[in-house]
Amino acid sequence: MKPTAAEIQKEYTRGVRYKESLGRHGMFRQNEINERFYSGDQWHGAGCGEERPLVRQNVIRRIADYKMATVGADPITVTFSAQGIPDTPEMREALLNWRNGEDTVLADTGDELNRAAAILSDHFSYTAERLKFDDLKQRVMLDAYITGTGILYTYWDDRLKTGLFADHARKQPIKGDIVSEILHVDRVFLGDPTVEDLQEQPYLIIAHRKRTEALRQTARQYGGSRQDAIRPDSDDTASGLQKATVLTRLWKEWDEDGNCRVWGMQVCGNAVVRPKWCLGVRLYPLAMFRWSTRTKSGYGESEITHLIPNQIAINRMMTAGVWATMMNGMPIMVVNGDVVTQPITNDPGQIVSVYGSGEDVDRAIRYVEPPAYSSQFESGISMLISDTLSQSGANGVLLGDVNPNNASAILAVRESSSKPMQLIRNRFYSFCEDVARIWAEFFVCMYGRRPLRVRNAGGFRYCDFDGERCADMLFSVKVDVEESVARDHETTLQILGMLLEAGVINAEQYIGRLPEGTIPKQRRLLQELQEQAKTGETQKEEETA
Repeated sequence: MKPTAAEIQKEYTRGVRYKESLGRHGMFRQNEINERFYSGDQWHGAGCGEERPLVRQNVIRRIADYKMATVGADPITVTFSAQGIPDTPEMREALLNWRNGEDTVLADTGDELNRAAAILSDHFSYTAERLKFDDLKQRVMLDAYITGTGILYTYWDDRLKTGLFADHARKQPIKGDIVSEILHVDRVFLGDPTVEDLQEQPYLIIAHRKRTEALRQTARQYGGSRQDAIRPDSDDTASGLQKATVLTRLWKEWDEDGNCRVWGMQVCGNAVVRPKWCLGVRLYPLAMFRWSTRTKSGYGESEITHLIPNQIAINRMMTAGVWATMMNGMPIMVVNGDVVTQPITNDPGQIVSVYGSGEDVDRAIRYVEPPAYSSQFESGISMLISDTLSQSGANGVLLGDVNPNNASAILAVRESSSKPMQLIRNRFYSFCEDVARIWAEFFVCMYGRRPLRVRNAGGFRYCDFDGERCADMLFSVKVDVEESVARDHETTLQILGMLLEAGVINAEQYIGRLPEGTIPKQRRLLQELQEQAKTGETQKEEETA
């Protein structure tokens, strides 16, 4: 199957119309609004003018930061295993010896595949460091919270230098490796937006804005359309930017043997930038994280969309309170212009002359008494903020605004807060698994034969990897999540502080149970407390004697 440029443009137009139909404002407009509210630009378009201060209490940002930290703060480790190959004690011992640099004879193909899986596990960690996967995860999570959907796109760059060589003489450098980048959901279009599983999509379209000259160069390199057929977008002709929208269409094809491969094609308008080519992998190289799911839709939904009405109400009430306070401190002055001709600055100590026969000064100059400011108004603001935080699962205790009165309360609050977030965590960990599978696809299908770096007892070493021998194997991906140390430390400090305050433990017990590195010279302080305790016991014994 080879779609035409015109067909791809029609598919792109259908995708745009679908997104414009989602929600009250459409996806594109709603994403823009959500971004403004997250960043704090929450009075945009309100028509309130700039003559008075417009107050904002960015509750949305507090909720977002707390939830993103809860979901993605825990470090993860990814391990691969060969699907269908038994995990035996002999195999584990052979892998251990191999990791330690010992020459190990592989008993059978199963051992070889398990070793290949171990290599890929180590190489995943190395690649994650190279591509700064931790930063990519945080950016995907931020996109997911603001727009509902975070997307990571991985592609093969054959120009990338690896620093590896195919021969021992180091005369044949190996080029080509994977690159991952964040794609905004506005740039990705699903072939069937009602299908939730991305790998089941009939096709995907990725929209980029690139310089026209770069697109023409790509067309020359791959035998695309004529240079004059690639034109800049209409909105760029006047500005001189000379950029155009290029569409990359990805789809899957199966051969007679049932083998699947992903194919791609790039077009700009009715011009072909890069003709049909095979990506060499079996999976769509996109991993998607949806913050919350939509019914019968492959796109996610943002929590910010439903928090905006509360945020607007909070901002308006707080602004009204500030205005009322300012009106009491600096009330409006009314001046009779017929009898007061000089300018009034309202500065302290200013003397104002009033002219007119028998004119009453109080009638010539007076202040407008502002309406009374009810204390219930202020309590209403606090209640609205509290309700917004509670409904979103980020109450004051978790944000550090309120301290529970006992250790049991801390644990109970933590446990109750973690349950609603578990579904989001599960989707995030599934996203990480999808990324691991996509990277493994590129490792196996595109690496060929090349040395890969693996860990061992001495640090790391390089070992030969033959991707062709693993091309037909399927890998099981396991994502292990390590408990967040920071969160554990916070809970520990709270509980220990309450026990010390209640007199259940003494200072020595408190210091001894603090997490390592909490305070400077912690061990030395503990040692001094222990020595003081021993000295005190000795004095008591002498006094008793």
